[in-house]
Amino acid sequence: MSTQALPRLAVTAGEPAGVGPELLIRLAASEVAANLVAVTDRELLERAASRCGAAIELRDDDGSDIAVRPPGTLRVHHVPLGVPEVPGQPDPRNARHVLATLAEAADGCMQGRYAAVVTAPLQKASINEAGIRFSGHTEFFAERAHADVVMMLASPELRVALATTHLPLAAVPAAITRATLERVLRIVHGELRTKFGLADPRIAVLGLNPHAGEGGHLGREELDTVIPLLDTLRAEGMQLLGPLPADTAFVPAQRTRYDAVLAMYHDQALPVLKSEAFDRTVNLTLGLPFIRTSVDHGTALDLAGSGTADPASLIAAAKLALTLAKSEKRVKRSEK
Repeated sequence: MSTQALPRLAVTAGEPAGVGPELLIRLAASEVAANLVAVTDRELLERAASRCGAAIELRDDDGSDIAVRPPGTLRVHHVPLGVPEVPGQPDPRNARHVLATLAEAADGCMQGRYAAVVTAPLQKASINEAGIRFSGHTEFFAERAHADVVMMLASPELRVALATTHLPLAAVPAAITRATLERVLRIVHGELRTKFGLADPRIAVLGLNPHAGEGGHLGREELDTVIPLLDTLRAEGMQLLGPLPADTAFVPAQRTRYDAVLAMYHDQALPVLKSEAFDRTVNLTLGLPFIRTSVDHGTALDLAGSGTADPASLIAAAKLALTLAKSEKRVKRSEK
């Protein structure tokens, strides 16, 4: 790739019956400065463009570089549907199509054909109804790349990583082990350096219990697990704050002290992030050997086919993928 070439972003359309194809069309109509390659069915995109009333020029992807992408142009790596989509009605017969798009995007990144992958939302239930075990994008990419991963959500103002993800609240305390926290913190620390270009990242670690356990009076997880680990990692040179009480960790005075937050469970920090910047929040997977960003919303089946879904989150995901790709390239050059 020449220095003038635009980064090639693989963009998957997600659930064919959801809003993903229409969001991808809106992304193509934007001025995002990337060589966008839609990894999906070409005719699906043509129908989505018609529903959006958008004039989009679709071109077969030949793998070549471009220096400029005029808004309204989109390259396509064609992956055929199983059956034509019906907006709002996911069909399990398209499950293998969805998985094939993810496989192409991941493999293409690992082979150097794409700089990053950006994913539109998919319908997990539809894939499972096809008899295929599937728990989500993150797990699929982790297995494909044989990688240990961490979920992070980021807006322009805040980055939040999760020690645990989609667990019942009752199961969270048992999942907060020294080994789990060490694994997550090492991944987050490393990725803040390589992907975000932070030479010495500062990470705020939230306590599990109210008031971060209040010296053991409101729970001992902080005393028995969190604090000893943080002390060990600080001795290695990591800048770690905490454990901090979650109810005050996000006030403006605290935010100036850190570059990212590690939350103990899903709903501990994400309501803060989403209430501030829902349309600008991006889901990204740390620990992969490639960059993966995604929207932070679902398939919106009730809006599918209307052409009215808001593309802001997908556009934000594409822009963050570009930023991370450029940062990662700078870091790699500086390490040579």
